[in-house]
Amino acid sequence: MQIFGVDIGGSGIKGAPVDLERGDLAQERHKVLTPHPATPEAVADGVRQVVDHFGWTGPVGLTFPGVVTGGATVRTAANVDPSWIDTDARALFGDRLGGLPVTVVNDADAAGVAEMEFGAGRGRRGTVILLTFGTGIGSAVFVDGALLPNTELGHLELNGHEAEKRASSKAKEDHDLSWERWARRVQRYLQHVEMLFSPELFIIGGGVSRKADKFLHLIEDVKAEIVPARLQNDAGIVGAAMRAGQSG
Repeated sequence: MQIFGVDIGGSGIKGAPVDLERGDLAQERHKVLTPHPATPEAVADGVRQVVDHFGWTGPVGLTFPGVVTGGATVRTAANVDPSWIDTDARALFGDRLGGLPVTVVNDADAAGVAEMEFGAGRGRRGTVILLTFGTGIGSAVFVDGALLPNTELGHLELNGHEAEKRASSKAKEDHDLSWERWARRVQRYLQHVEMLFSPELFIIGGGVSRKADKFLHLIEDVKAEIVPARLQNDAGIVGAAMRAGQSG
């Protein structure tokens, strides 16, 4: 069975049909740049471009980089335009996609669901935390496989700053940090999250997971196991499609 998944991020909107039995993309993903300003109407246009690229006419699962309640209503918009707040994203995307069935979920939650089913979290019990490092830091918290939705741990305060302003991939680029210096920031962040939640496993996701060999070995003094996301930056697409399949 195939369902279409779209992952909306602060820098790009990417999507593809997903094979839900294998937990993998059925075709090579298509990506467009996230518009700036990333208003609801502009982002919806970008989503339509991605879906239309494949001529898709079935259910669509979408991620959103913020809190989504009831599978529809956007409550936060840290890395997109503030006009998203209180938007009915399900209705907006459904209308822009010509009435196709639409499911909307927090982006990190979608990535986490995919990793727990098909990736690095498969079969793991206890507390597992997936963290996506990109434009911001997204989080998905699982206890014995059950998701606690919309945790948004990237907004924890760290050394007087919002954590994602110091330790996201964007912060690494903005401050021209070496892998070593950035790894120290990530280490301090993981230590803080570990102090609060005592997880057995951290899964590091987002685009930076493709380069795990450059920084994971530099992180020290964290008791939890730390592994890269197995689905890497496709996890959000896969998780969005999974949620759409469940809704159907």
